[in-house]
Amino acid sequence: MCIRNTPSLTLSRQALRDAMTRNGGWDIETIFNAELALIELIVNAWHHAGTPAPVVWFSILDRTLRVTVSDESDALPQPRTPSGLAETGRGLQLVEGLTDRWGVDPQQRGKTTWYELDSDS
Repeated sequence: MCIRNTPSLTLSRQALRDAMTRNGGWDIETIFNAELALIELIVNAWHHAGTPAPVVWFSILDRTLRVTVSDESDALPQPRTPSGLAETGRGLQLVEGLTDRWGVDPQQRGKTTWYELDSDS
């Protein structure tokens, strides 16, 4: 299953949830984690990459969900260690904690940030 989606947080979350639900084998906590990680990547593309319409794509193959968000910036994301009072800077730490794997692939124009989740079923 492969879906290309708009950058709307609401539509992207719903499409991801629908795909995971239709595919079966995904518990509610994993679906929630996938949605939250997706939101972080979209918001990062908006705020840090200056991309108003990042391309969101996801697929489920062999019980592995792969989500990608592509933006127009060549700058690679850098995980930060924010101070305890900082209001931002924890997004990539959150993605790392919610997913099984994540990474960044530079593209000819911009980059694609991705994560994967494995189903236990």
